[in-house]
Amino acid sequence: MIPKKVEQAINKQINAELWSGYLYMSMSAYFEDINLGGFAHWMRCQAREETDHAMRLYYHLAERGGRVKLDPINAVTTTWKSPLDVLEQTYTHETKVTKMIDDLLELAMKEKDHATVNMLQWFVDEQVEEEGSADEIVQKLKLVGKDGGGLFMIDQELTQRTYTPSPDLPPPTGSKAV
Repeated sequence: MIPKKVEQAINKQINAELWSGYLYMSMSAYFEDINLGGFAHWMRCQAREETDHAMRLYYHLAERGGRVKLDPINAVTTTWKSPLDVLEQTYTHETKVTKMIDDLLELAMKEKDHATVNMLQWFVDEQVEEEGSADEIVQKLKLVGKDGGGLFMIDQELTQRTYTPSPDLPPPTGSKAV
């Protein structure tokens, strides 16, 4: 049985991951509005990834006998100053998520919930990748500045991103969630 404090914290993290997906969908819509389809595509991939993160936590909680509790998702920002502004906010957001994962891991260790500690190691590694990906785009945008040709090249590069759901996520059928 999962400790109650850990259950509550995982439910909070599920909400944060779903909120992140919603934020990235909003960012995708912004990019669609300004005709940067590659950036929009990259953000849609991010949104799908965040939803999968929520599901990874969902299944862990359900498998451990915890109760999944889905709270409302707060509204997200819908306007930005520039593509650089969007990606800087993405990077800042990912650093906040990393802190949340670190805090959740600390709680699981304090509660001696070794199964959750083990599961969260995947998230620790994932957050290194998440921060790195966002920062790489930020640095490229800073490098090209207001050069439309450079922005176009980055946009074309971002169309190449693919997203495949994690193969180690359990299938939706047979879930023990209540």
